[in-house]
Amino acid sequence: MSAKKTSPAKSSARAWQRMLSGRRLDLLDPSPLDIEVTDIAHGLARVARWNGQTSGPNIFSVAQHTLLVEAVLRKQTPRIDHRVRLAAMLHDAPEYVIGDMISPFKAVIGGSYKLVEKRLLSAIHIRFGLPAILPAEIEQQIKAADMGAAYLEATHLAGFDEAEAKRLFGRDPKLPPAIQADYVSPWSATKAEKQFIARFKALLP
Repeated sequence: MSAKKTSPAKSSARAWQRMLSGRRLDLLDPSPLDIEVTDIAHGLARVARWNGQTSGPNIFSVAQHTLLVEAVLRKQTPRIDHRVRLAAMLHDAPEYVIGDMISPFKAVIGGSYKLVEKRLLSAIHIRFGLPAILPAEIEQQIKAADMGAAYLEATHLAGFDEAEAKRLFGRDPKLPPAIQADYVSPWSATKAEKQFIARFKALLP
């Protein structure tokens, strides 16, 4: 019996992306060696949160969101280890490759997206000296900060009233007014990229 032939479409399918750094990142088997912070910053600064449904002349980027999450985490737990802050900054880093799918769409497509996302995040963590999988307690702290950031974005940028935002995302994290005003005013892609890299360098062990 002859061996089963692989269809041309399947054998030629491409599961990697070439980055501006020259790296070629395989989505099915991502190597930490193919991950560069410059690629992450560049990509996240150009990915829109909320499917672009935010006010202002610029998109509200995932890069800016991650910095807001880290700021909320600092407010909630002022003495938390800098490695946890770095993990908070990188919690959405896989989106530099796969984009930012809104939560309702993730619920529709199910588990495949999550598997790719988890593999990418583990490789990113290893690349920058973090555990491939974070302890549950740390994940919960980052998630709480993420929800706090989402509350601010929802009420200041995405058209949610406070009652709806509270029901979906929890409480207002009560950032200092000056910090809040800056972080929820959408930056240009260039500024978001530079700010991301600067904060990353400050937190890198």
